[in-house]
Formats: sequence, C-alpha cells, structure tokens
Amino acid sequence: MANVLRKKIMKAANEEIDSFEASIAQALLDLEMNTDLKPYLRELHITGAKEVDVAGKKAIIISVPVPQLKAFQKIQNSVVRELEKKFSGKHVVIVAKRTILPKPTRKLHLVYPAEIVGKRTRIRLGGSRLFKIHLDKSSQTQIEHKLDTFAAVYKKLTGREVIFEFPEPLFK
Repeated sequence: MANVLRKKIMKAANEEIDSFEASIAQALLDLEMNTDLKPYLRELHITGAKEVDVAGKKAIIISVPVPQLKAFQKIQNSVVRELEKKFSGKHVVIVAKRTILPKPTRKLHLVYPAEIVGKRTRIRLGGSRLFKIHLDKSSQTQIEHKLDTFAAVYKKLTGREVIFEFPEPLFK
C-alpha cells in the first residue's frame, strides 16, 4: 500500500511521507478510483501537504509540482470540493511547490478561481506593512467564505500580513 501512495506523493529519496500526507494521497487515490476525474488525476501527483490553523479552524495546504499546476487548476474546483467533503470543516488550498519570491506572478495562483485586479500597500505608523489585495467582484460568491483561509495561508508561506477584499468598481 505504501508503494501505491508513493506514486501519488513524490518526495525526495531521503524524505519520508508522514501520516497526514499519506491520508491526503489516499483521498486523492480514492477520488481517482471513484469519480470521473480518473483520466486527469492518473497523471498528477503532489509533493506534500500540511495543515495550518486559521482562526480556530484548520486548513489544508497541498503542494503540487509547478509544471502540473495548470493541470490541477483545470480540475481544482471538483477536487477541492471532494476533499473538503472528505475532511469536513477544513478548507483546502492547492499551491505550487516553490519558494515564493517577491515577484507578484509567483503568488497569483493562491486565490485561483478569482483574479487579482489590484494591490495596495499600507504602511502603518510603526513601519509595518499591510498588503491589500483586491479580487474580482465576479468571483465573490465562490470564494468569499475562504478569504480568512487565503490570508492565513499567505501569512504562513510568506510571513506577510495581507487582506483580501472585493472593492466596488470605480468606473461602471
């Protein structure tokens, strides 16, 4: 069984798969066997998974290889929905396995179904920075309930505070 899970979660030769990552890999295998996603999920694998606290709740961050990110995004809505059912009460976020660099293009996939339409940096009196990310209003109903999760995952990955919001358009 461990060999089957090893095909779904690719790690360096000296890294061990922990029990949480094994449960995520098993859930992906179950999805592959029982749904119409089989042709998509057969070719895909993950590189890791971890659980983070978000305001008293848990969120699951699934890391995927950068070359496979586009393929995951094609089926992300259904995969995330099924995994959120399986791990009830937890939000699931799929991110590419890389060091997040200061380039803005390296962070756009975090809020995937939504598009980032603007960014603002607010410098507080103490010198700390607060980033406000403006998301497309058309995807508000899909991801509004996950904004706290996105902010906590972003903070965990980059160490920066961020607020995601849906501003009213200036020009109609």
